[in-house]
Amino acid sequence: MYITITPQKLGGNYSQSSADFVEYLEKENQGLELGELTSQAAGGEHFFNQYGDRISAEEVIREIDGNTAKLKRNEPKFYSITVSPSKYELNRLQDSSVDLKIYTRELMKDYVASFNREIHWRPLTIDDIKYFARIEHQRTFKGTDIQIRENQPYASKILLLKTEIQNIREGRAVGNVQKIRAEIENLEKAAPHQQDGKRIVQGMPKAGNQSHIHIIVSRKDASNTFSLSPGSKYKASEIEMHGKIVKRGFDRATFFKNAEKTFDKTFDYNRNFAESYKARNDFIKNPKIYFAALMKLPTNEKALAFKIMGKAGIPIMPTIPATQAQLAMKIFNRLRRGAEVAIKSSSIGI
Repeated sequence: MYITITPQKLGGNYSQSSADFVEYLEKENQGLELGELTSQAAGGEHFFNQYGDRISAEEVIREIDGNTAKLKRNEPKFYSITVSPSKYELNRLQDSSVDLKIYTRELMKDYVASFNREIHWRPLTIDDIKYFARIEHQRTFKGTDIQIRENQPYASKILLLKTEIQNIREGRAVGNVQKIRAEIENLEKAAPHQQDGKRIVQGMPKAGNQSHIHIIVSRKDASNTFSLSPGSKYKASEIEMHGKIVKRGFDRATFFKNAEKTFDKTFDYNRNFAESYKARNDFIKNPKIYFAALMKLPTNEKALAFKIMGKAGIPIMPTIPATQAQLAMKIFNRLRRGAEVAIKSSSIGI
């Protein structure tokens, strides 16, 4: 599971309206027929919140933009939460559209519970926040993806060769077009990252189940009175304001842990060690502890953990040293370099 929480910016400034972001989330509607949009099969095509379904983009923009009282131009008006289950988690679902909607509504309860805030001297509840969510089922390869980056040298050579063919055809150069085409074909096949027999290029849809959740949540509470920032640098603290003690803070670690537990409980998911929040946190902060625990796992669970790690792009030694200490020391530095890729594959963002 990979979860991110980000304030929405337009260039270097915070967005003053949610319109651009909502338009971005509307992209999956493009090219779909009306019948498809209203069918049950396209259940993830509409916005929803804790109690409502089939909410229009116009209503989302109106509600979010109208809930920004007393916020300054240099303050976030809303936050984006992106939830990307791993392929193992998605395989556990019966219906991605239905199940992820159920999960989103439980997840947002975890979100609320992670605030160290009170409203009118009572804890926050799900009714105190204003959010809208949307489930998407497609992803495309971006320029930042490792597949695109590692295929880039081949793409550059292919582009040069195609330019050379164009020059030959227009009389600006002399050469054997057939030979150049054969060279291009060899480069296409030699590129390290392929999908369905084709070189992976930027903009190509990713294969398999790519279902994920986008959530837009207002910075202000539902009454447009109190500021609720998941970007707070405080986990839990108290300050005195106008002669009163006010709680503040948001505990991301608690949110991430509970998001994982909620998924497991909701779908009876047996989470592997390598997917757990605690394990991934240990991986970043103390790889020795991480691998010591890994080596103590039962054989079957250990094998699956290494499979998950391999898919994540974590560098694993060809042969496993005899002792846990040797293993941890030998790959310590390599693990640090692979940390970012590991986080994004099958764990919750830290």
